[in-house]
Amino acid sequence: MDLGIKGKTALVLASSRGLGQAMAHSLAREGVQVAVTGRNAEGLAQTVKMIESVGGKALALNWDLADLNAIDGHVQTIENQLGPVDILINNTGGPPPTPASGQDPQLWQKSFQEMVLSLMKITDRVLPGMRERRWGRIITSTTSGAIVPIRNLAISNTLRAALLGWSKT
Repeated sequence: MDLGIKGKTALVLASSRGLGQAMAHSLAREGVQVAVTGRNAEGLAQTVKMIESVGGKALALNWDLADLNAIDGHVQTIENQLGPVDILINNTGGPPPTPASGQDPQLWQKSFQEMVLSLMKITDRVLPGMRERRWGRIITSTTSGAIVPIRNLAISNTLRAALLGWSKT
């Protein structure tokens, strides 16, 4: 398939395994340079290897989305090594399974920072360049739980619904 994105640069968050890894690999097969992120160095190395196996170029960044102060530095590294971000894949891991009531407010705050605030700040960091270049794509990955809540995933359902609403705004 040719999506017409060859030569673009993508930032795929939480791409050391799972859906993020699959999205990074698919973009690389389209000829996109990919910055992959995560906290699992072994998983990131595997993602880079997958990308290189299809002739792609990858940059691995050990990036904890909870660290909002690291965003500018990481994006600057991507811009210096791969070029400006043309495609942003907002993807995150999930919080632990939780019922709807009785949760520690600190868990809610930590999860909100990792899953929502970080994506908002990263988007705010790369969006001006996309607008300036008059080209850019932002995809935010959530879950069906954002629309139809999944039992015992209260924090995930709530925060992913917040991402859905923010993304549509």
